[in-house]
Amino acid sequence: MKIKDKIFYWIKRIIATLNNEKVRIALQQSIPFWIASVITGLIAVFYTYLFGKAEALLEWITEKDHAWLFIITPIGFSLAYLIVAKWAPYAQGSGIPQLMASIELATPKTSHKVDRLLSLRIIVVKIISSLLMVLSGGVIGREGPTIQIAGAVFRKINQWIPASWPKISRKNMIMTGGAAGLAAAFNTPLGGIVFAVEELTKTHISYFKTALFSAVIIAGLSAQAILGPYLYLGYPILTNLNSTIFLPVALVAIVAGLGGAVLSKLVLAFLKWKSRFKKSFHLIMYAFVGGLIMAALAFFITPEILGSGKSQMTTLLFTADKKVEWYLPFLRMLGSLISFTAGAAGGIFAPALSIGATIGGALGNLLELSASNTNLLVLSGMVGFLTGVTRSPFTSAILVLEMTDRHSVIFYLMFSAMLSGASAFIIDKRSLYTHLKNRYLKELEKEP
Repeated sequence: MKIKDKIFYWIKRIIATLNNEKVRIALQQSIPFWIASVITGLIAVFYTYLFGKAEALLEWITEKDHAWLFIITPIGFSLAYLIVAKWAPYAQGSGIPQLMASIELATPKTSHKVDRLLSLRIIVVKIISSLLMVLSGGVIGREGPTIQIAGAVFRKINQWIPASWPKISRKNMIMTGGAAGLAAAFNTPLGGIVFAVEELTKTHISYFKTALFSAVIIAGLSAQAILGPYLYLGYPILTNLNSTIFLPVALVAIVAGLGGAVLSKLVLAFLKWKSRFKKSFHLIMYAFVGGLIMAALAFFITPEILGSGKSQMTTLLFTADKKVEWYLPFLRMLGSLISFTAGAAGGIFAPALSIGATIGGALGNLLELSASNTNLLVLSGMVGFLTGVTRSPFTSAILVLEMTDRHSVIFYLMFSAMLSGASAFIIDKRSLYTHLKNRYLKELEKEP
């Protein structure tokens, strides 16, 4: 008997001692979610640790000598792409579109295709490729990858459930995995739940609310047990706001929403252009040249173009240095475009937040606002740009709210989400994730 079979066997033996049959069935249906949630939390902590070390090493290298970037960045981009191309092509990019596609494919007829999108190999390749990217200076985040990793963990646990066990919906398992992954990555349980409802499923939440809520809580607690309670960003000062601050907030929201939608359109256009490449050499050269461009921008203009951008968000929100060069948001968008289309693994969540933060900071400088008012524009820009990319206004607002624990400005954040969503709709009616999901589904349709 395999180890996994022994585990489920003894769990079933213990549950069988309970007198109430309904309780026994409920426990049997919940325990696989709980096991997957604990594993997700542990992997998220390990991945966060490695990602942070990679960013710290990149920062150390850039401080020593920027010239090293001309070697590290193009080679790192190329290797990160090759690892994905050779061992797990569907580990490229964010991971959220892959999870969305998996949910649609989780039916008896097409369930076998989900293995291409969610598997143990995907987990390993996703982590290695994204770490290479961030170490090389790629403008990527770990949140999207964590969501795909969590989906793979939940699917694998679902596959391990014995035939004698009560059946659990494949779709619900994968959706819950995505929510738990986001909660563990950002330490935002409400954000994970809202993300599942708003982005991942059209199913009424009542069908799996217990599993969803408990999985999000357990994944978050597992991460907190090691990292301790923390906020992704912290507690920015938001006192003495101007009575007319809603006008600058509206401006930031519209600009950020349009920016997020434009970046999404550019990503799709570049990916469509790349799809014409017939030889793998051309794809490798795309990643290599992209790395050279990133190195040149960092060397000749500013190294702030590199990395996930979390340091920029914390600098803007928690120091007196609110100055943002007018070109930084554009450079961050360009860096994200190059990194996301290189073909390696890496998310766009954190870069989108950092781009929005620089937009808010730049407009705060332009309007000569106080530090507190500028902080609000920074948060509004984060919500706005993320909404422009994802078209998930509630998720974006709740995420930023939970990252900073500033409930006093929730209406401003919701206002920003609403305006940015409407602005982005002008550019494209659908989100970047939806377009990429449909692309993966079309590719998988051609496979047996």
